Amino acid sequence: MKTTTWKRLGLVLLIASACLLPLAVEQYRTFQFTLVLIYAIAVFGLNMLIGYNGQISLGHGAFYAIGAYTAAILMEHGAWPYWATLPAAAVVCLISGFLFGRPALRLGTIHLALATFALALATPQLLKYRGMSRWTGSSQGIVLDKPEAPFGLPIDADQWLYYFVLAVTLVMFLLGWNLLRGRFGRAMIAIRDHPTAAAAMGINTAYLKSMTFGISALYTGVAGALGAIVVQFVAPDSFNLFFSISLLVGVAVGGLATIAGAFYGAVFIVFVPNMADQISKAAPWAIYGVFLIGFMYAMPTGVAGLIRLAGNWLWRRMGRKSAGER
Repeated sequence: MKTTTWKRLGLVLLIASACLLPLAVEQYRTFQFTLVLIYAIAVFGLNMLIGYNGQISLGHGAFYAIGAYTAAILMEHGAWPYWATLPAAAVVCLISGFLFGRPALRLGTIHLALATFALALATPQLLKYRGMSRWTGSSQGIVLDKPEAPFGLPIDADQWLYYFVLAVTLVMFLLGWNLLRGRFGRAMIAIRDHPTAAAAMGINTAYLKSMTFGISALYTGVAGALGAIVVQFVAPDSFNLFFSISLLVGVAVGGLATIAGAFYGAVFIVFVPNMADQISKAAPWAIYGVFLIGFMYAMPTGVAGLIRLAGNWLWRRMGRKSAGER
């Protein structure tokens, strides 16, 4: 059987397992796995920027916050249905990311990282600004109602939100996969690897890097909107600098320039802090740091890179075994 056939079969089984998951686990686990899907979208968006285009952002939590507040404000003050806030959050974050990325192109890699670092620091303070408190709720944030399952479906609200987020995740990853396989994706990688050669080939590097920043922000903003809907609460302090760094950690742990790595990184973001807290109530972040250092030393190419190497080794071994049997 061909490698592509095995991959397709594995993908179908994985999606089927994901559909059955909320029926087999308790309510809190369903909530955690819903967060994994949400963070996978955000990590995938950030990986487009870092892994596929070579730009570094330390402030993507700001775009997550913009998406979350866009959804929350539209639901709270505009009485929008929760599903309709996702396109709005996508458009707002696409424009915000593009406008931020355009002038930032004049900066070098390190300076761009510092600019996004400043963005991450400033965003929670801006959300607390008194002039915006009517819309943002200032430090108290906004509390939202949990959507119930429609059409009389025999599932609870948490299960419905899981399936809703799963459907959005599949759409976002399918669109991202097609984008990366097309001309735009190839141009992104060309700019990352050989920017001078890419410009000589006629690629508009300024536009493409700005648009990549915007698309990356779009993905993170959609994740933020989903996060607001699922958690039912947004507040400025939820989107601090550590949250932005956590998304960057998800990219590194999952694997640069990999699509599947976004899920592995999201699992790390959601579950490892809880595991560290269970191991040591006194110093959970020290345990978290040990986990992170261990991952970086054991898997320098990320979890996706390790799985790819293991799969290639197993495939070659199976090929030699079948050749020997002949």
